[in-house]
Amino acid sequence: MEIVNEQRKKIHPHKFTLWVALGSIIMMFAGLTSAYVVKRDEPGWTSFFIPKAFWYSTAVILISSLTVQMALKNFKDREMLRYRNLLTLTAVLGLLFVLLQWIGFRTIWDSGINFHGSGGGQFLYIIAGLHAVHVLGGIVPLVVMVGKAYATKIRSYNSVPVEIMSTYWHFVDLLWLYLFFFFMAIK
Repeated sequence: MEIVNEQRKKIHPHKFTLWVALGSIIMMFAGLTSAYVVKRDEPGWTSFFIPKAFWYSTAVILISSLTVQMALKNFKDREMLRYRNLLTLTAVLGLLFVLLQWIGFRTIWDSGINFHGSGGGQFLYIIAGLHAVHVLGGIVPLVVMVGKAYATKIRSYNSVPVEIMSTYWHFVDLLWLYLFFFFMAIK
């Protein structure tokens, strides 16, 4: 009995790997946003405005965080129909987030903030582009999980992959909130 309790206290190796990766991503974004703060006082720095599409995308990603958490709960409760529907909704919301981000960045680009002559624009596109890569890095496995959820037969009720996906998705949500409020405060 004690061996079983000891094993339950240990973190799953995939979860541990995820947490190490998340720590690295946090350090990268902390470095980039710190560099942004340091560089913004240089001559020729151009600030930018926050497009409305970013507000909408923020609402969408917050809702997607709720849906992925509900999907995880339904998976653990073996309510597979709800799990499938919520996981699908999370993937759709993730894609909608990316679309709204694209619209927001097109608005900024069309206002003249680009890579040439604008330190603010350069940092903005690099930081947001890296976040987009991480969001897409979450959407791909999310879509794979949706495909598996709609497979004719569930072969495993192991919740670890769903927990890892949920944790990662919450992370990219929180990372966007950090970046959104950072850019609002720092403009």
